[in-house]
Amino acid sequence: MTRSIGVDAALDPDLARLLTQARSVVVLTGAGVSAESGVPTFRDAQQGLWARHDPMALATPEGFARDPALVWDWYQWRRELIANTAPNPGHRAIAELAERIPDLVVITQNVDGFHQLAGSGTVLELHGNIQRSICSRTRRDIPPSWLHEHADRSPVPSPHHPHGLARPDVVWFGETLDEVVLGDAFAAAQRCDLMIVAGTSGVVHPAASIPVVAVEHGARMIEINPVESELSQLAEWHLVGPSATWLPRLVEILVE
Repeated sequence: MTRSIGVDAALDPDLARLLTQARSVVVLTGAGVSAESGVPTFRDAQQGLWARHDPMALATPEGFARDPALVWDWYQWRRELIANTAPNPGHRAIAELAERIPDLVVITQNVDGFHQLAGSGTVLELHGNIQRSICSRTRRDIPPSWLHEHADRSPVPSPHHPHGLARPDVVWFGETLDEVVLGDAFAAAQRCDLMIVAGTSGVVHPAASIPVVAVEHGARMIEINPVESELSQLAEWHLVGPSATWLPRLVEILVE
């Protein structure tokens, strides 16, 4: 049975014991964690000029093939939005948890790179990273220096293929997730004894299956979310509220 607790409530000793006894932890984060930094969620990013465009058409291989300049400009605009924000206390708290727990893996559906900026080491990015660019033909990394040198082009040509273009290193609709990253994510879920799920609705697969696998292999689960999600019934604890508030409180348990 899931036990819910609000941010104003005192921490239950059972919850503190669960965290202090954990030796292998997986933290799965979704859009809600970055939204607390002011990063618009995927659909909320349709503002101003971009409100006239279907996000599904801007985040597919077909959309890029049809109008690569439009797609490139949209992602450049999203990068600018992210550049005006920063990791929040939730991101930093996850990095602090990793300093106190022997085995902690971060699995994220977010593409902003905030976990690494906050100090997390082992981060599995299921959907890629918007800050990186790759060749549309070879999928080889394109260095920032090349992008800077060709910043006046839209889209930027690839240095790796005569017909290639720079594209964001993210997983678009219709594309498959990186098999190595996904395999590592499920392996971490199978071996962990505690799964912490923060800021995700639990409806996007295969990410939503990761907590299921963890629980099936004996892990206990804490969910952090202002509202109930598709995953709430799996959780032993539902911490109701923002992750930027709850995650630092979990760190405090280990510091005390």
